[in-house]
This record gives sequence, C-alpha cells and structure tokens, in this order.
Amino acid sequence: MRPLVLDTGALIALERRDPRMVALSDEIIHARCPAYTPAGVVAQAWRGSPRQHPMVRLMRSRHIQVDSLNEEVAYEIGVLLAASGTSDVIDAHVALLAGRVRGAVVTSDPGDITALDSGLEVLAL
Repeated sequence: MRPLVLDTGALIALERRDPRMVALSDEIIHARCPAYTPAGVVAQAWRGSPRQHPMVRLMRSRHIQVDSLNEEVAYEIGVLLAASGTSDVIDAHVALLAGRVRGAVVTSDPGDITALDSGLEVLAL
C-alpha cells in the first residue's frame, strides 16, 4: 500500500471515530501501511482529552512517523506557499511531506491540498 500522510482533518476524523479513518488507523497500527504526519498537525489536533483515545492509540503505535518542522523544511514551505499563493503553513508541510514520501494525503479538505500541489493523490474523508 502507498504511504499515507495524515492532515489535521484525518486526526479529527479519527477522534470522531469516522469508520473510514478508523479502518485506515487499524491498517497503520498493524504495520500494513506506512504513515506520516507533520508535527504541526499533531499540535493542531492534540488536546489530551480522553475522547482522543483512538488518536493516542495511533500515535503510540510507533507505526506513524512525525515529521519535524526544521529550518530546511521551513524554507521549502515558504517557497511552496509563494508559488501556490496560499498561506497555510501546516497544509504546505503536509503537501511537501506527501511529495517527499510519495504518499497519498488523507484529508477532510482536499481543495486545500490540491491548491498546493495538484499532482498529489488525495483521499478525502
């Protein structure tokens, strides 16, 4: 299976126990599918609430890699935002990461991702 890159909407869908996202999470946890998410996505979605048990289960599974926002990535994000005429740093990090790992983006806002890179595969929730 192609790697998955989860955006904030995917983690929120998991918290809400969306059946499609629960199934994808199970695939990731059982190491059938590599997965990634930017650190900023985790910061946007994480609240430390008991309701977030499905997200805790996924993040603690060690089958999802959290990509840091370092200086090099920050410059790449800035260039992508300028080229696309958009301004969402987190979405740009999701798009860059998906391109780097050749993954499909799991999102609740496909238009936000395709505005950054129309060539990415997007799995809409």
